[in-house]
Amino acid sequence: MDKLYSFIMRGELTKVALEKTDVISRHSHSDIIEQEYIKSLSLDLLDEEYVNTAKEMATVYAAIAAFENTVREFVVKILIENVGENWWEQCVSSAIRKKAESRKEEEDKIKWHTQRGDSLINYTEFGDLASIMNNNYDYFAPYIISVEWARNIISTIERSRNVIMHSGELSARDVERIGINIRDWISQVGV
Repeated sequence: MDKLYSFIMRGELTKVALEKTDVISRHSHSDIIEQEYIKSLSLDLLDEEYVNTAKEMATVYAAIAAFENTVREFVVKILIENVGENWWEQCVSSAIRKKAESRKEEEDKIKWHTQRGDSLINYTEFGDLASIMNNNYDYFAPYIISVEWARNIISTIERSRNVIMHSGELSARDVERIGINIRDWISQVGV
């Protein structure tokens, strides 16, 4: 835990130093938006320790969510290039399609809440993406070492994602593992 705390504190100190020099990361949020969210979400009323831990994990989740969306986009791009606009019907198993369509139908009933997106790929589970690649391996072979390699990366990151999504806290080792897996994927597949 000390290593994780030290890692995060170094990051925060670096962020403060960069803000004072007017250097802004392409991934940074404006302070105004952050303050609006803090006010809207009543974070000041919640236990400070829980909020700080959640903020630490939010940074990790940002990387996981961006990676997951990158993989989804990769799958769609490869299938559209090789099969065309009907890729969903032609390349995705009926079981995955039915599950995704069912989720979308359930979300369509709740009109007052934002939905996951317009594309059915957004309603698949992260692990389903490896199954889609497996069922269409010829299209993905030039990019991934093997489906098992892709499945291992996705399942490892998904395990960490699930811990965070259920209010858990990852160890520094888990965070490092996520980064290694993301770097390996990008080095192999590209962005």
